[in-house]
Amino acid sequence: MTQRHHQILKNDPKHWLKLLPKLTTDSNKYTRGHTMIIGGYPLTGASRLSAHAAARMGSGLTTLLVPEVAFAIYASALTSIMVKLFGDIETFNHSINGKRITSFLIGPGAGVSDDTRSQSLKLLDTNCPVVLDADALTTFQGELSLLSSYLHANCVLTPHEGEFKRLFSLTDDRVLSAQQAAKVCGAIVVLKGSETVVAAPNGQTMVNNNAPPTLATGGAGDVLAGMIAGLIAQGMPAFEAASAAVWIHGEAAKLFGLGLIAEDLPRLLPKVLKMLQ
Repeated sequence: MTQRHHQILKNDPKHWLKLLPKLTTDSNKYTRGHTMIIGGYPLTGASRLSAHAAARMGSGLTTLLVPEVAFAIYASALTSIMVKLFGDIETFNHSINGKRITSFLIGPGAGVSDDTRSQSLKLLDTNCPVVLDADALTTFQGELSLLSSYLHANCVLTPHEGEFKRLFSLTDDRVLSAQQAAKVCGAIVVLKGSETVVAAPNGQTMVNNNAPPTLATGGAGDVLAGMIAGLIAQGMPAFEAASAAVWIHGEAAKLFGLGLIAEDLPRLLPKVLKMLQ
């Protein structure tokens, strides 16, 4: 039987607080990183939630790269978030190879399709940090070896249990399952749940238990994915960025209390960040 390995820590700010991005007098929007999120269609709300979360976490620039058919929907609904369209794979490739982009997110509202799979591989091919969530994970069901061949240590996978089971083996020992998944795929794995497990390929593991049950609401995971991408965009290491985002996500939900919906979370992030200061 495989043993759990490496130190298993309870998620707490003391483990990552020093690595949280900090503003200085000479900070500008370019030094604060650029998060690019691939926008889905027809489900446009998920990636918009992610974009607001990335920006609230401090990403200096946040761009939604969206298919032409959805451009008007995104552009009319967003102000501080930039919206860029792609019409074909050539314009998609050109857009994702911008020199200033410091993190990518794909999956929220993306749809399970060949397009989502090929776009995910194109993003991974840039060697820039990539957060893979939701449909971007499901699209690799039965193709873990293909996905793993593109993944690297600055990538983060954020599955809930259903998505996790489409790629990996899930046992009653969620910590061990997450550790083994991270080792197999060579990336950070965030196994979401009431007790979220963040596991690194080297066995480093953070177990989070500050999440209130109000987080069981549609879109909360899209917000979390955007938070992780926003922190990584600013240069925070992927494991610590994922751990910090998971904890801050839980604290924001606790601040709001009953009646929480996903749109409430990005607006609460500044309060939690201020508390951490």
